[in-house]
Amino acid sequence: MKIAVIGTGNVGSILGTRLAHQGHEVIFGSRDPRAAKVVSVVQSAGPNARADTNAAAANAAEVIILTVPYFGAEETIKGLGPLKGKVLIDTTNALLPDLSGLSLRAGESAGENIAGWAAGAHVVKAFNTVGTRVMEDPEYGDDRALLLICGDSAGAKATTADLADELGFNAVDAGPLTMARHLESLAMLWIQLAFVQGMGTDFALKILNR
Repeated sequence: MKIAVIGTGNVGSILGTRLAHQGHEVIFGSRDPRAAKVVSVVQSAGPNARADTNAAAANAAEVIILTVPYFGAEETIKGLGPLKGKVLIDTTNALLPDLSGLSLRAGESAGENIAGWAAGAHVVKAFNTVGTRVMEDPEYGDDRALLLICGDSAGAKATTADLADELGFNAVDAGPLTMARHLESLAMLWIQLAFVQGMGTDFALKILNR
């Protein structure tokens, strides 16, 4: 599968590198594909990866993973070109600078806003409720880290769940894209536990069934 990873920060680098190692063709999108940091990420990802501009990466891909900070998401999306029919996986959280909360109003979510900007794309919220250490290794012995996803397209959610499964997650469908409001609030709970309560960043959640 051709996957564009827009952004080469920690989240984009980890997800893109791991997907390239799984055999997918990964195109890292960047404002400056020749930057030393981007070149280093591509080298780490191996022969299945390359870098290009954001628009070129998005145009070439079937799936787009958006990993830029939320405050730059609208501008980035509007520079990607036509997105109709593409799966767009939104990993963002609209965090306040001091991480004390979300910058959105009640009844609003980053995922829904991104769907509004990405006309025609099938937006799936995913990877926003786990830390980067869990992204690197979501397997805990016989258990897999829970990854909640939501979106309005069953096909796009199935594609996202398949990719998450390849990476070692237990992907669970949380419903329509409006559930992004709750997934983003769950991310705030994760931040509280990790940094304020001192649990650290290497823990994951799990659903128990009986």
